[in-house]
Amino acid sequence: MAMAAANTRKRILLILRLLYEKSDEENQLTTGEIMAYLKKNGLAADRKTLREDITFLTDEMKYDIITVKGSPNRYFWGERIFEMPELKLLIDAVESAHFISDKKSKIMIEKLAALGAAGQRKQLIKDIGYTGKVKYDTDGLYYIIDMIESAIDEKKKIQFQYYEYNEKKEKILRNNGEIYTISPYTLCRNEDNFYMVGYSDKRQTVVSFRVDRLYHPEMTGEKAVKKPDDFDIADYGKKIFGMFSGQERTVELECNNELMKYIMDRFGMNVCVREKTTNTFSVKVRVELSPTFYAWVFQFGGGIRILRPKDAVEGYEKLKKA
Repeated sequence: MAMAAANTRKRILLILRLLYEKSDEENQLTTGEIMAYLKKNGLAADRKTLREDITFLTDEMKYDIITVKGSPNRYFWGERIFEMPELKLLIDAVESAHFISDKKSKIMIEKLAALGAAGQRKQLIKDIGYTGKVKYDTDGLYYIIDMIESAIDEKKKIQFQYYEYNEKKEKILRNNGEIYTISPYTLCRNEDNFYMVGYSDKRQTVVSFRVDRLYHPEMTGEKAVKKPDDFDIADYGKKIFGMFSGQERTVELECNNELMKYIMDRFGMNVCVREKTTNTFSVKVRVELSPTFYAWVFQFGGGIRILRPKDAVEGYEKLKKA
């Protein structure tokens, strides 16, 4: 009896897996195909047993398995968690997010594609196109985010060091390796970067840090400073984060060496750098010409200069005189 019950459970699970992985409305499985699959896996089933198993899965377990009456009967998995357009949107979001590394993107896309119907999975992966987004090697980002969220939930402080980049693209710790202590309030996202927003003990104010720039972050046992009652993350975000909008162009910039960190924050690790002088370098980047872009350049007080094209130079000079 025990062996028979075990075989029944195994048979039902095999039918369920086969229908989920291999069937949809355009790829229906016949009674004979299902029975052949069971036989291949060491289990025998006649047509009556198969009908009873399908009835159990649909009527008792409420799985959306569709039976198409005929000679022979055909079966397929009906409604899924995500429809094809929804999966495409999710996959596009993963592919275009530069805070998700190439390696992690491929893993996540395969998982998302596996949620699709049998005939959709190859197409979902095949349809992926290069978006031009910068991709960082940030596999550890997920664990850092999890730790920050735990600290927020437990109302604990976080300690870390913070790194930037020099003109040679080398990581350097800010302020000679200073240890920052923050009471984290929330995580927010801007232009495909995650930021931790919280209260700084040293500066006695709310600050933000790029999550992928945190070095050796850890949650402390110290109780976090309570978030001010009037703190609004939406208002804070409007003040801190700017948006670019305008005509997209390739622009050449000349920059002081100490500003490499800002170039890499804005345009990514793969930006092509050329040495201009011992104190400056140049880069060619794709930007959207707009007042916001010009304001971004202006904030560096001449430390970043637009060399070309001519209309970008003129646009900047015009705005500066306004």
